[in-house]
Amino acid sequence: MAAPGENLRINGDRLWDSLMEMAKIGPGVAGGNNRQTLTDADAEGRALFKEWCEAAGCTMGLDQLGNMFARREGTDPDALPVYVGSHLDTQPTGGKYDGVLGVLGGLEILRTLNDLGIKTRHPIVVTNWTNEEGTRFAPAMLASGVFAGVHEQDWAEAREDAEGKRFGDELDRIGWRGEEAVGARKMHAFFELHIEQGPILEAEGKDIGVVTHGQGLSWTQVTITGKESHTGSTPMPMRRNAGLAMARVLEKVEEIALSHAPDAVGAAGHIDIYPNSRNVIPGKAVFTVDFRSPELPVIEDMVTRMKEAAQAICADMGCEVEFEKAGGFDPVEFDPGCVKAVRDAAERLGYSHRDLVSGAGHDACWINRVAPTAMVMCPCVDGLSHNEAEEISKDWATAGADVLMHAVVETAGIVD
Repeated sequence: MAAPGENLRINGDRLWDSLMEMAKIGPGVAGGNNRQTLTDADAEGRALFKEWCEAAGCTMGLDQLGNMFARREGTDPDALPVYVGSHLDTQPTGGKYDGVLGVLGGLEILRTLNDLGIKTRHPIVVTNWTNEEGTRFAPAMLASGVFAGVHEQDWAEAREDAEGKRFGDELDRIGWRGEEAVGARKMHAFFELHIEQGPILEAEGKDIGVVTHGQGLSWTQVTITGKESHTGSTPMPMRRNAGLAMARVLEKVEEIALSHAPDAVGAAGHIDIYPNSRNVIPGKAVFTVDFRSPELPVIEDMVTRMKEAAQAICADMGCEVEFEKAGGFDPVEFDPGCVKAVRDAAERLGYSHRDLVSGAGHDACWINRVAPTAMVMCPCVDGLSHNEAEEISKDWATAGADVLMHAVVETAGIVD
């Protein structure tokens, strides 16, 4: 395919205005957004996106899990579409850009092509994937996971939120269930634009992240059982302190992750101590160790070493330990051809760039299983995300969408 000319650029002001308009729906309490999946705010955001897409001359497809597909026709009726998109749902205290930039950046591509009268051989489809965040209905990337064959649809529809409401029932309630079978669509390629959600691009002054891999992760729930006893009257040598044993295990988690620096990470974010009383030595600690790396053998090594260390620590302290696999997925290597299209686009447009490994999960990580896929990232201030203070600049958004457009249009093929 011929590469688009370097003068092909999106309308950065229009993209920014669209981001700000969408941010008015489901406002947070501190300047961000609370537009959780399958809420009334989600339905309102979907309706606005549909309105914009139809105004741009697109037809809107909708599948049985509410995934939205805005299609701009190509000149070849037999050519598979090039897909581009992300998600419109947010965290409860989410920002204005996580996911939304990828959806509205895709829409801006279509608007720009319309402005310039450019036709492509392959159709281009802009996608809004349902429930990427997984905050209300776990796990994350739920609907794209069903699309890619990772999850069963019945299982996904049966997921419940904290109030016991079912995913399928809430989808019906807001009126965004379609008839199209999930996963029936075939893709020529898929591209996703996203904020980095990390500090590297801003710290190094780079405009663009060319995402080559997605980290794999392993969640291991660890339960340490000691003996509850009085903090004042139990002699130090006679204690079986599950909380202290956990602390020593977590020191090992840090040490193990650092041994695979710089790309591996590890920590425990979920921690429960029992009975959690001021004057009772903890008799039980339950925590989840999260190890991540772009290399599966590294993840396996970290999990094995953590278990061995925990067993040794607990044996020495008179405690018992149990392990349960709580979740995870293997690392992702994005399609070399699509990655090259992103890198070439950044170079052609004169944007500084570097290769990145995504530390977070994205819909692209699942879609990569069924179609050639790549991701584009732009910086975010202080690497802050999943926070209402999440911030990017208009220039960063514009650069990311410019690169996205060039990669998508080159892949879709410009028709003279």
